Amino acid sequence: MFIPIRDDVPTARKPYLTVSLIVVNSLIFLYSYSLGAKGFQLFTFQYGFIPFEFVSSEELIPQLAASPYLTAFTSMFMHGGWLHLIGNMLFLWIYGNNVEDYLGPLKFLIFYVVSGLAAIGLYTLFGPHSKVPLVGASGAIAGVMGAYIVLHPRARITVLIVFFFIQFIVLPAKVVLGVWFFIQLLMSVVGSSTGGGVAYMAHVGGFLFGWLLLRLLVKIRGRGLTPSGGRRVYRMDW
Repeated sequence: MFIPIRDDVPTARKPYLTVSLIVVNSLIFLYSYSLGAKGFQLFTFQYGFIPFEFVSSEELIPQLAASPYLTAFTSMFMHGGWLHLIGNMLFLWIYGNNVEDYLGPLKFLIFYVVSGLAAIGLYTLFGPHSKVPLVGASGAIAGVMGAYIVLHPRARITVLIVFFFIQFIVLPAKVVLGVWFFIQLLMSVVGSSTGGGVAYMAHVGGFLFGWLLLRLLVKIRGRGLTPSGGRRVYRMDW
């Protein structure tokens, strides 16, 4: 197991939006969890994104009908369990504050949501007949990770390795995120885009969108300034 714990990149802005997203995701999960096992399942089927419903315009459970145009958004704030939530929020905290620092809170929110939609789009393209609800912030967070690797490829990430031993090591962000993306891509190709309940293709779609958009933005606007006019610390050179 390969778990990032923290990075070494300071920020000029307080990450209010990143913290708010973590709080909203956590509150929605706690609400869904409070519904009990059956209620949790019904909530997931109603507000999770189901590609089959989007493609066919047919509701699997008419009593729980919700527009797929709505569930494309609601699904980004839902999670399937405690580990799913905690893992996603950890990744969002580590990488999100630095991307928010570059974009600012409003643009970061737009970027986050559109990254999630891009992830859902690629997932649906490769699995249009899937009847399994897609839930989780990981597609949007993958977009954040794609943006982070553009801004800070040489940042130092402290990673917890859990294998036959437990050890903390420090690696460049381009290695940590590169390995993560390779695993997502490999699993989506040799296995299934939803192998083991993990939407690998959604991760690929979100990451590629974030990476491509940030490369374009950096080319247009440069590395950005702090609110006080000073230079932020960016280590974009590989």
